[in-house]
Amino acid sequence: MNAGDVVVARRESVALPVPVLVLVAGFAAAVVAQGGYHLPGRVLSGLLVGVALVLARPRPTFLAALAGAFAAWALLRGLLAGDVLSGLPSAVAAGVFAGAVLVAAQADRAQRELLATVLVGVGALVGFSGWVAVVFRVPSWTTVAEGLLRAASTLTYPNAAAAVMAACALLSLVLRPSLLMTVLSFLLCAGIGATMSRAGVIAFVAGLLVLCACWGIRKTLTAALPPLLGAMVAVGALLPSMRLADEPRPLLAVLGLIGGALLAVGLPRLGRALLPVALVAVAGGAVAAGFTSGLATRLSFSSPDRSGATGAALDLAARAPLFGAGPGNGSFFFDQGNAGPRFMRYVHNEYLQVLVELGAVGLVLALGVVAVVLRALWRGRGTSLWAGAVAGFVAVLVHSGFDFLWHLPAVLIVAGLCAGLGFPSTKDGMDEGEAA
Repeated sequence: MNAGDVVVARRESVALPVPVLVLVAGFAAAVVAQGGYHLPGRVLSGLLVGVALVLARPRPTFLAALAGAFAAWALLRGLLAGDVLSGLPSAVAAGVFAGAVLVAAQADRAQRELLATVLVGVGALVGFSGWVAVVFRVPSWTTVAEGLLRAASTLTYPNAAAAVMAACALLSLVLRPSLLMTVLSFLLCAGIGATMSRAGVIAFVAGLLVLCACWGIRKTLTAALPPLLGAMVAVGALLPSMRLADEPRPLLAVLGLIGGALLAVGLPRLGRALLPVALVAVAGGAVAAGFTSGLATRLSFSSPDRSGATGAALDLAARAPLFGAGPGNGSFFFDQGNAGPRFMRYVHNEYLQVLVELGAVGLVLALGVVAVVLRALWRGRGTSLWAGAVAGFVAVLVHSGFDFLWHLPAVLIVAGLCAGLGFPSTKDGMDEGEAA
């Protein structure tokens, strides 16, 4: 065997480094453990990310320094409020995100492709499990809202599941086309629809716009339309089972899932006819949704609870604009007219939540972390995987303005992995990437 054969064999046998495997295990653990929201899941996922970070031994970076400063401020603010442990969740969140970025950034190009494929596979399982939960009325994997049974999967929170799937779906669009990848993309898009998450759809659309800018409109539409149209069929067939007042219709849902998958696989063969077919399907789907009872609240941008919580959060932030009310002290009371007084633990806007609890100091540090990541992503531009990674990361950023996502390690890890996948890497892929 000559030197050229050795190089070819090495390229064909790609394996993920041990630190990345541990990181993936942390992501999977968080997904299974209700997104890592509760203490056991948060400890397990955080511990695995920490082990991955120790094994990877990344170079000291400005990103690590800023994330460390945010974590230190959260702990200090908790100490000043009389409970240092109250700042621990925010500190761990910063560490989990930065750790995921730094570990993923060390993978070479081939390893990054494999890592992205693994993420897409896990995300597709989230989508499929959510679909199964709605069809067969699995209580722990669904959430009831406005008379609809919404898919929550093992994360048990529909909006968090939608955020994870949106990032993974955008990654799937830029990976090497294959029958399996098309099916996975379809399951992810159908899974987002099954959550009935308005913010999830907005975030996914924002990611698609970023993908159009970074990868090209034609490439993006060619990759995205088949799974999206297939998902419309699957979700349309799922709607009768989502209405809690009606009996589930599993046969219709299964036929819709199979039909949607076949449509997603078959549409790329249409070539130039794809766009007209897509427009007809979108119009038909819009008409069908208009005649579907129970969807009015999900098709509206109105959310009185969140509006009331936002007003209460702004009032609370105005009382302590610089240092905040303290970690864990962001509780929001407001009056909702005829509904009477209401209480919400989260404002459903992570940027505002940080401002309320950690003040302008915490928000500036958090936005500094985001800015450093975006700067590093800009330096890593050039590949299709980079475009998908940027789109996935932006989708999580957008969605974070509508829901409490930074409290779930599963979302933080997938956001960090997307960022790390798009960080600069050497051309030959033999050396670790620069992590800002």
